Amino acid sequence: MTSVDLLTRRTWLRRSALMTTGMSLSGLLGRLAAQAAEDPRRKRSCILLWMAGGPSQLDTFDLKPTHTNGGPFKEIATAASGVKISEHLPQLARQMNRLAILRSMRTREGDHERATSHLRTGYLPQGPIRFPSLGALVSNELADLDADLPGFVSVLPQGAFSQSAVAAGFLGSSHAPLVVAGSGETLKVEDLKPPSVSAQRSHERLELLHTMEASFLASRRGTGTTSHVTAYDRAVRLGRKAAARAFDLSQEKDRLRDQYGRSLFGQGCLLARRLIERGVPFVEVTLGGWDTHDNNFEQVKSLCGVLDPAWATLIEDLKDRGLLDSTLLVWMGEFGRTPGINPRNGRDHYPGAWSVVLGGGGIKGGQTIGRTSKDGSTVEDRPVSAPDLIATICLALGLDPKKQNLSNVNRPIRLADPSCEPVKEVLA
Repeated sequence: MTSVDLLTRRTWLRRSALMTTGMSLSGLLGRLAAQAAEDPRRKRSCILLWMAGGPSQLDTFDLKPTHTNGGPFKEIATAASGVKISEHLPQLARQMNRLAILRSMRTREGDHERATSHLRTGYLPQGPIRFPSLGALVSNELADLDADLPGFVSVLPQGAFSQSAVAAGFLGSSHAPLVVAGSGETLKVEDLKPPSVSAQRSHERLELLHTMEASFLASRRGTGTTSHVTAYDRAVRLGRKAAARAFDLSQEKDRLRDQYGRSLFGQGCLLARRLIERGVPFVEVTLGGWDTHDNNFEQVKSLCGVLDPAWATLIEDLKDRGLLDSTLLVWMGEFGRTPGINPRNGRDHYPGAWSVVLGGGGIKGGQTIGRTSKDGSTVEDRPVSAPDLIATICLALGLDPKKQNLSNVNRPIRLADPSCEPVKEVLA
């Protein structure tokens, strides 16, 4: 049965009518979210903190202070015994007992676009196959398609690589991300304002649209018409006051907003918590600027000043609301940076040995997995590939990485590449 079949006239009218009512459900949503957080059967969610450009592992989570490759940054102790990280992540250091560092990522792609695709799908590009991104995979497995909010929200996707990085691929438009853009210090979903007509007129317009399209949609079923219906259906649901209110950060206390940091990334992390609280299974928030070929150390210090309060507050906020044990946190970029420092005081692309951080639900925190050499150039213990990472994320979310979906070329594709070896020692 297609989504065209499912979108009956009665369903359309019911949804449009609800959209135009003025009742506020914010209090009810808050109570439901609190109850859901305490329910042991609650499905897990995922927040991906995407560091666009490739963050330097040697200046964040795998410092080499005794080697010339290490640079000027110092290590500091953390809440996890024996685990040390950069001095420019002091708030995060206090949360390290809830996080696990994979220090032995080893991939092959040093090009931004191919590496981004590889880390976000677990597969290298293969001809006509349109691999779905991680967010679309999670949405397909965990989203409630009748919910007002989408299953995948992408906050601040950046650059030329963002489209393929967040695409739903062969899973279709139902699992494409809702994009939240930023301007100045404000996050915004475009066109969420209700129509400037009466509720009755809005209802009549939607009814007329459905009547006019019904025969056409019934006779031309396929990807195009399904995408069309999905887009309109999503717009109707997002137009409801309760759904739109999820994106209104003015409802949060100023003190909490300040703790996250008033940067777009900080406010994006706060928005991620609000969406997870309301049942969205996958939210990603992007912090760009990590392509530090020039002036690496000043740039990394500045970026850590944005990352540290936002990420640490997100962990604490999720914990206070009973959501941390059911929310997987993933911090990563497309690759790491070179151990050697170039003549411009920068670090270049380096997929050979780098770090990813996991935390929250499904993860044993307070540990490091894998080891790199003293100069940071090679993985010496427990190498982890992109498919290994995707499989580990799947298992942490309670998903079977061997499950197959039928691709756009009618070939079954597993959630994770069959070559994967999940990092089981990091799983709770």
